[in-house]
Amino acid sequence: METKCGVSCIIPFYNEGERIFSVLDSVTSLNVFDRIICVDDGSEDDTLARIRQRWPRITVIRLPENQGKTAAIKQGLKSVHTPYVMLMDADLQNVDREELKQIVQGVENCPDVDMIILRRLNAEWFVKMNRADILLSGERILRTEDLRKVLEDRVEGFQLELAVNEYMWKNHKKVRWVPWSATNTYKMDKRGPVEGFFKDFLMYADIVHYVGIASFVRQVANFARKPLPAGRFLQTQ
Repeated sequence: METKCGVSCIIPFYNEGERIFSVLDSVTSLNVFDRIICVDDGSEDDTLARIRQRWPRITVIRLPENQGKTAAIKQGLKSVHTPYVMLMDADLQNVDREELKQIVQGVENCPDVDMIILRRLNAEWFVKMNRADILLSGERILRTEDLRKVLEDRVEGFQLELAVNEYMWKNHKKVRWVPWSATNTYKMDKRGPVEGFFKDFLMYADIVHYVGIASFVRQVANFARKPLPAGRFLQTQ
C-alpha cells in the first residue's frame, strides 16, 4: 500500500501551459506527497485557472507579477509543514512515475543524507560539460529547515540551485545524486534560438556572479560527486 513520506512538492511556473499539466498528471497520481504546491509566478495565460479546475486538491498560489523562480519557491515554502520538500520544474518531459515514486518513498531510508539531487541523465552534452545536470538540476529533495535557512539570505531569480549547493558545502551536509530519466524543456525551445541563447547566457552570468568564480569552479570540480547506492531508494512493494 502506498504511503505518504513526509515530503511536500513545490512546482513554480510561468506561462508553462500544457507542459505543467503533463508534470501534474504524473505527480498527482503517486500519492507520495503530503502536499503539492503550485506557485504561479505572474503568468499571463490561463494555466492557474485550469489547474484549479482540474486538480482542486492542489495548493495553488499566485504572485501578482513575475518575480523569478526563487521568489516563487520562497512563497510556496510558507505552505510546507513536512520535514522534507521536493523542488520540481514545471517544464519536464518524459517523467517516469515509478522512478519518481521510488525516489520519494526512499527518502525514509536515507536519514543520514541531507539532500538528494535528481541527476538529469538524458541532458544534452553541453549541459553535462559543466555538470549542470547535477549542479543546476531543478529536481531535488532536501530538508525543509535547510531550504528555509538558504532563503534567509539574498537569493534571486535562478540563483537558487547554486545557493543551495553552497549552503550544503559550507555546512558540511551530505549530498548524493540519483539517476533521473526526465528531461527539461530548454529556453531555446520555448523562446527560439536567439532569445533562448541570450536567456541562458544571462542565467549563467547571474549565478556565477552570485557565488563567484572560485566557488563555481569548486562546485563543478567537487560538489555531489557520489551517487546514492541504488539499494537505498529502491523499495519492494
